[in-house]
Amino acid sequence: MNDAPILVTGGAGFIGVNLADRLLGDGHCVRVYDALSRAGTERNLAWLQARHGGRVDFIHADVRDHARLREAAADVQAVFHLAAQVAVTTSLDDPAEDFAINIGGTFALLEALRARGGGGVPLIFASTNKVYGDLADIAFVREGAAYVPADPAVRAHGIGEARPLDFHTPYGVSKGAADQYVLDYARSFGMPTCVLRMSCIYGRRQMGTEDQGWVAHFLIRALEGRPITLYGDGYQVRDILDVSNAVDAYICAWRRIEAVKGRAFNLGGGPANAVSLRQLLAHMGALVGRDIDVTWSDWRAGDQRYFVADTRAAEAALGLAPKLAWQEGVAQLAGWLAAERRLNLPFVAEAAE
Repeated sequence: MNDAPILVTGGAGFIGVNLADRLLGDGHCVRVYDALSRAGTERNLAWLQARHGGRVDFIHADVRDHARLREAAADVQAVFHLAAQVAVTTSLDDPAEDFAINIGGTFALLEALRARGGGGVPLIFASTNKVYGDLADIAFVREGAAYVPADPAVRAHGIGEARPLDFHTPYGVSKGAADQYVLDYARSFGMPTCVLRMSCIYGRRQMGTEDQGWVAHFLIRALEGRPITLYGDGYQVRDILDVSNAVDAYICAWRRIEAVKGRAFNLGGGPANAVSLRQLLAHMGALVGRDIDVTWSDWRAGDQRYFVADTRAAEAALGLAPKLAWQEGVAQLAGWLAAERRLNLPFVAEAAE
């Protein structure tokens, strides 16, 4: 095994800490690069260090500090680039910060790796389904509590990678531009890079907010008996994916980088894990044993009425295992959140066993 560390930017965040934990469990040394600017990251880092001790090399820095980023990447064997400004609402409030983090930080990291020369250091980039825009040209119909595509092929498989890119909101633009830079560095400079365009990832160690990490946010509010605000009509559909499956995909992309370099893959729950917000809240209500109080507000900028990823390309190229069913994964997250808050909720405890 290569003794050089693996760099995980944003490694104290929700997905990053789960990825770092898996890599450390596999015997690798991991360099966690994180500004600790989001709530819960310090707690995640402490948990990771307690589990793995000195094999966690932590660098407390922002990706806008390009000198520190170059130093962090100078001797690593691989990079998982998850550090980002992650909220659409924040990008609308401060597009300059969004640009500097998502585009500037990614470009600086690519240049740092390009300067090393040699055979190239693999870089796996965390992109987003927001690169496909609001899908306004796709016709939807409502069936029960959910929107579904009128097109039978889209209904059966979801949105594929051949879908034209259409960046909406500063967040969509910044992540989309970074996505394209990562792919072009494979084309232009032969660098071993790969892009994973993620749908809604949820799971343990997610301390979600209204702006980002909404599955955990909904559960936290439900567990505490507090109201949840839905934007739009609640029939919008997402394909949610447990973080354990997302981590599998990142590691498989790294291990198969020579076969998949220069490619972008959709990473989500797929049609089997497609669920509307109303359906998800009904399931959460059953888990906590009470009805959930819902308030309503207008649609938000760039919101998609439906996004379900066609994950067949990723499954074939990366050799991914079957996905955890959303009902089971949400129950597990509810149990973890209840335990973290020391809540005595027998419905959640039973479902999470």
